[in-house]
Amino acid sequence: SIFSHGTLSSPFKQCNRRECVILFTHTDSSDTNTTDYETIIKSLSEETEEIKTKLKIFGEYEFFLMLQITVTLKTIQLILNFFQGWLYFNHSVYYISSTNKSWQDSRDDCVQRGADLVIINSKEEQEFMRQFKRITWIGLTDAETEGTWKWVDGTLLKTSFWYTGEPNTYYGRDEDCGEIRFFRNKNNWNDITCNMKNFWICEKMVTL
Repeated sequence: SIFSHGTLSSPFKQCNRRECVILFTHTDSSDTNTTDYETIIKSLSEETEEIKTKLKIFGEYEFFLMLQITVTLKTIQLILNFFQGWLYFNHSVYYISSTNKSWQDSRDDCVQRGADLVIINSKEEQEFMRQFKRITWIGLTDAETEGTWKWVDGTLLKTSFWYTGEPNTYYGRDEDCGEIRFFRNKNNWNDITCNMKNFWICEKMVTL
């Protein structure tokens, strides 16, 4: 069974459903270790049929329970089919770039992927970002009003992880964009000019 006692088992890393990391790599016919996505979907479908039989004892609640299972199955299939090469963590998928671009060009790339620059809402997500160990753009800017930092979805910054002394508009420069720079530290954000070239992280919310 792929699902076992609330966790995901092989080929996925054992983890809690709400907080886990799954790396989907591009399929390659020459790679014998490539995940067989069709097999996974078939297995999930078989488990759904098994659960259907067991859920008959719930009578009138069966329809609602099966609806939830069906939605979950379709969501997993969506992830497998369309998010290869992304990382999954706590109801979002993340794309890590392999090239450098300006903040706006990075955001444009994310939007083209149906996502946006990452919004960091918790210390757990902030810790998750540290694993990439590279300087990256995040979806934070005060370009609209100096000193008023907002995320790309328009919400005001509430929980922050600025490095000591940041943001500081270094030497009077117009530093309107946020980045993760001092990634070895828990508080590692920095403000910098938006035309600098960095890696970037895209985020797209998913519902499991």
